[in-house]
Amino acid sequence: MTVSLDLLRRLPKAELHVHLDGCLRPATLLELSRARSLDLPVDTADELAAYMLVRHAHSLEEYLERYDITVAVMQTVEAMERIAYEFVVDVARENVRYVEVRYCPALSTPALSLVEAIEAPLAGLKRGEAETGTVARLIVCGLRTLDPKISLEIARAGADYRGDGVVAFDLAGAERGHPAGAHREAFAYAAAHGLAITCHAGEAAGAESIRDAIETCGAERIGHGVRLRDDPALEALVRDRGIALEMCLTSNAHTRTVPDVATHPMRRYFDEGIPVTVNTDGRLMDGITLSDELALAHRALGFSRPEIDRLILNACAHAFLPAAEREALVSRVRAELLEIA
Repeated sequence: MTVSLDLLRRLPKAELHVHLDGCLRPATLLELSRARSLDLPVDTADELAAYMLVRHAHSLEEYLERYDITVAVMQTVEAMERIAYEFVVDVARENVRYVEVRYCPALSTPALSLVEAIEAPLAGLKRGEAETGTVARLIVCGLRTLDPKISLEIARAGADYRGDGVVAFDLAGAERGHPAGAHREAFAYAAAHGLAITCHAGEAAGAESIRDAIETCGAERIGHGVRLRDDPALEALVRDRGIALEMCLTSNAHTRTVPDVATHPMRRYFDEGIPVTVNTDGRLMDGITLSDELALAHRALGFSRPEIDRLILNACAHAFLPAAEREALVSRVRAELLEIA
């Protein structure tokens, strides 16, 4: 049975892997760029939306170049708060009940301090949550290409906001040639001070990168994890430990992590019992919503409505929330899903 996009938009949803600097409204990006006298190659919001869409990158590194444009306007407290607030409003419109959005606060330094670059988006997320009811939490990211000492500084700064909106530490950025294990001290500090651990791995590098993230860095979830199939023993370990995969179909096609969505291994992992979740990664750069990604999973990989419900509940069940809040989220979303035919 065909599952329509309209139905998917009406379903309650949760998202675990999305970058704040990949989710600006084109009109906001245009306005903030003009306020800072930054040059853009286009003149209208519609043209900017088309320009920011990265469909023909040859690698993850090339894909990431567009983020230079958004980061350039994320250099004031006011801009950061506005962007985070608008993000929550936008995801709430498609019935996202819970979202974890991530950002590297070092990208806004030295214009802002690390504390300001954490507090500003938190303020925006809280304002959006109060207005819409969508629960929004922040994951602070280190970057593989930065000095591991900076990752440790980010982990320390983020841990101070545990219980006030920051739920986890992540490592993002160009993966190939930049092992996560080099940042092990930051991961260890974050975990010791109550933050959950996720890590980008198995996107631009192979299964060894996933193993490094799990065994060296203590990852409880894996961002992307596409190359997990290259190591059957590791695949079994991920399944047996119930380590969730934060999968991003459109983004993986745009970065050439997979040749096309039809060859994406998400279906395989799901069928094997690995807790797979569906995510957008960069809504602006990939031109998508979470509803679009679920529609793509249905259309290209044959996920049925009951399986889509399971994908949604997987995200709820692996949210970085206290156990009681996580269980309440699962119960609420499950009840809502049962009500929508």
